[in-house]
Amino acid sequence: MSQEIAIDIKDLKKSFDGGKTFILKGMNLKIPKGKITVIIGFSGTGKSVLMKHILGLHQPTSGSIKVFGRQLSDMSNEEIIKLRIKMGVLFQHAALFDDMTALENAAFPLKEHRRELKKEQREEIARHKLKISGLDEIHYHKLPAELSGGMRKRVGLARALALDPEVLLYDEPTTGLDPILTEMVDDLMYSTHRSHKGTTSVVISHDLHAAFRLGDHIVMLDKGLVKMEGTPEDFINTDNEFVRRFVNKGIRRKE
Repeated sequence: MSQEIAIDIKDLKKSFDGGKTFILKGMNLKIPKGKITVIIGFSGTGKSVLMKHILGLHQPTSGSIKVFGRQLSDMSNEEIIKLRIKMGVLFQHAALFDDMTALENAAFPLKEHRRELKKEQREEIARHKLKISGLDEIHYHKLPAELSGGMRKRVGLARALALDPEVLLYDEPTTGLDPILTEMVDDLMYSTHRSHKGTTSVVISHDLHAAFRLGDHIVMLDKGLVKMEGTPEDFINTDNEFVRRFVNKGIRRKE
């Protein structure tokens, strides 16, 4: 039985200077539905640029992206906005609104996109998302500045889950975090995926340790192209010297 594809990328190229240099150089990638795909690679390999293409924030210089079987380049701005409602994003630094409480941050997507709901209904959903994201109720009315880094991540995840997305995107979610907090965020991503059956999770990371812990499907980028993709076992057993060096660093950290 063939694997369903959530996101299909074909010969994707992106240049920001009129074609003199390319960040993405003809990338081909199929992201399987219902799995955790971890996209790894050194800084500057195009990971975040790729994510912005998936969200429709960047337009390809050439090539194509299909999300849920729909070609992004054929969609109007209004259609892309509707598509983004099916996607939740946890940004690198949570990107919470400083003047909103944890509860208000979690409810924000509902206020924007579910205007038929009453305030009480939005708050009820937001409370549920904060609860399943692991934030204690005593913190719901605190501002981001009053929360720890781990708590802000939980609020960011609750906001990403507010609209029950079909795809969850994580943009370098553990960058700059200490090892204990990193493991907490990794565990949070894993438990969230397992508790939301059918959700496709895409984790953008440079952390091979997290990739091995979380990923069903791992994709390694290098210089704007897919260097290798497969299971964690495929990466451990690879004969590719470049990939092996990268993997060995991750294994040493894991041990």
